[in-house]
Amino acid sequence: MVCMISIVQGTLAQKNIMYDRQVWLGYNSQSRFSDKWGVWLDGNLRTRQDFFTNFYQAVARVGIMYNLNEATRVTAGYAFINYFPDEGHKAVSQFEHRPWQQLHWQTVYNKKILAHRIRLEERYRRKVLNDSTLADGYNFNFRARYNLGFQVPLSKKGIAPNTFSFVVNDEVMVNFGKEIVYNYFDQNRIFLGFAYHPNANDQLQIGYMNVFQQLSAGNRYRNSHVVRVFFFHNLDLRKGS
Repeated sequence: MVCMISIVQGTLAQKNIMYDRQVWLGYNSQSRFSDKWGVWLDGNLRTRQDFFTNFYQAVARVGIMYNLNEATRVTAGYAFINYFPDEGHKAVSQFEHRPWQQLHWQTVYNKKILAHRIRLEERYRRKVLNDSTLADGYNFNFRARYNLGFQVPLSKKGIAPNTFSFVVNDEVMVNFGKEIVYNYFDQNRIFLGFAYHPNANDQLQIGYMNVFQQLSAGNRYRNSHVVRVFFFHNLDLRKGS
């Protein structure tokens, strides 16, 4: 029993959590050009620490959407991610190619919106030789993500022009694949904030997000306090709309 306690205490002592404060800026668009088909576009720029010190990551994502009905759609696409110089590649940016597929559906009850998103990603991340040199080839793994979102209008009119709503969502991510050894759990992101609706389709979301991530070493974690500012711009390009 004493031996077991010593082992557990030794494991806990090796746990290393890094804390940082970031800003995430994002543009998101889900635009329809027919009753069934549409285009997904989004871009993100994220800072590293102390909110405005250096850049951490840039993301550009595109996809083709197919609407099964007005509440459910499937999407497949490609994302390019640039990791600005950081620990392990301090003098060079590392990049990632990421095909992705997702299913998204939502329900509306008494003007409140409950949204679900399941996403699968195939991650090809460029190998790193040293602090200043990228190596040939890529590390590869799958990642599955589930996002649950809830939006409550703060106006009796519901989501309408010049109104606000309260937004909460949580997303959990899990790694898998033969190159994953210690961090099958990847990260959890929980967001609390408010949305301003300039019209019935678009919204500006501002709020706080906590990101808790397990790094590849297994006993290292990153806990990020994030100010998140996202604009959701949805266009209806159907004829006669």
